[in-house]
Amino acid sequence: MSMMSRTLAQADPEVAEIIGNELERQQNTLMLIPSENYASRAVMAAAGSVMTNKYAEGYPGRRYYNGCMYYDEIENLARDRARALFRADHANVQPHTGTSANMAAYYAMLDPGDRILAMKIEHGGHLSHGMKINFSGQTYEAHFYGLSEETDQIDYDNIREIAMQVRPRLIVAGASAYPRVIDFRQFREIADECGAYLMADIAHIVGLVAAGAHPDPVPVAQVVTSTTHKTLRGPRSAFILCNSDWARKVDRAVFPGVQAGPLMHIIAAKAVAFKEAQSLFFREYQRQIIRNAYALAVSLQEEGFRLVTGGTDNHLMLVDLRNKEITGKLAADLLEAAGIVVNKNLIPGDERSPDETSGIRPGTPGVTTRGMQEPEMQQIGKLIARVIHEGRDNEKVLAEVRRQVLELCEAFPVYEHLP
Repeated sequence: MSMMSRTLAQADPEVAEIIGNELERQQNTLMLIPSENYASRAVMAAAGSVMTNKYAEGYPGRRYYNGCMYYDEIENLARDRARALFRADHANVQPHTGTSANMAAYYAMLDPGDRILAMKIEHGGHLSHGMKINFSGQTYEAHFYGLSEETDQIDYDNIREIAMQVRPRLIVAGASAYPRVIDFRQFREIADECGAYLMADIAHIVGLVAAGAHPDPVPVAQVVTSTTHKTLRGPRSAFILCNSDWARKVDRAVFPGVQAGPLMHIIAAKAVAFKEAQSLFFREYQRQIIRNAYALAVSLQEEGFRLVTGGTDNHLMLVDLRNKEITGKLAADLLEAAGIVVNKNLIPGDERSPDETSGIRPGTPGVTTRGMQEPEMQQIGKLIARVIHEGRDNEKVLAEVRRQVLELCEAFPVYEHLP
């Protein structure tokens, strides 16, 4: 038997065992991290295809390697589908991650040292929106806006005041932990007033935008960046949308600016995801994500939890644990021990470190993919509450919740087709 014909289990049983264990973990736990989802079998098949075997630096029709005929076809297909899905003038599907997409967008729109204005990370922003420990905060002069102290929501009047004082060259609209609707048109008005460009980072809400379940930034922002693996339910990767005026700058920023060889097997998987997102089923799926998030939020509030902003309009919620006298880290660890996977998260005014935090960030894309609806969200809210209220130093409670989680997972299976 040649090396090329052996199965993974035959070629590398250690890796095969680890992957099998991870499959079992995904099947038997509740995925509530809002930035995670389950890719379809078709998406995973494309990502694991022979398209991984080729260098294809450049763009369709202008490659630096021979043998790229079918790679041109697949990239053109992915770009066409992205443009159609989001009604955009131009799409670049080569960025590897959300941060590399943001890096390329900055590279296209800014010079080193230019000022940017973005949301504070502890108020829901992202590392790549100007944090000093990230390239964005080291390359550009970053300034920040936060949420209103009264409402915990975006205060557009305050952002306008800051923008007029700072006079940034770029305003970033978008967040990784903001549970409310973002008014991109107001952001564009502010950007125009202070003479700035507008970039929208929709990595989290991209599926909602595609389905018409959240306001669309594409008609108003010069550049839009996004991942493909969160609410869009595609492979772990990213893309950039822009109007025609920015197309050449964006393409040159991606290649040769910040990336070389594109991952063509992942671009093939993106093409599949963009097609799946055009279906009526996908639109209803996104609306169910929102309904489920609202139901989970209500359930948590009924159990005495305080939610930042008082609730949710999208796929996630930010839970303030300060009244529960538990850190976000400990809460997330206890929940994982019971089969419920969330992530710790900073909250506005957090006095704890990013390693500890005072909050957790549950979301509903993954459990909605499994087919769960509002009744299950009510049950999950109660399970979360029981773990946090009773689970510390109580293995019996954790075991009982774990059993209930397994029952839910068995009733709503995922990846039954995989061995």
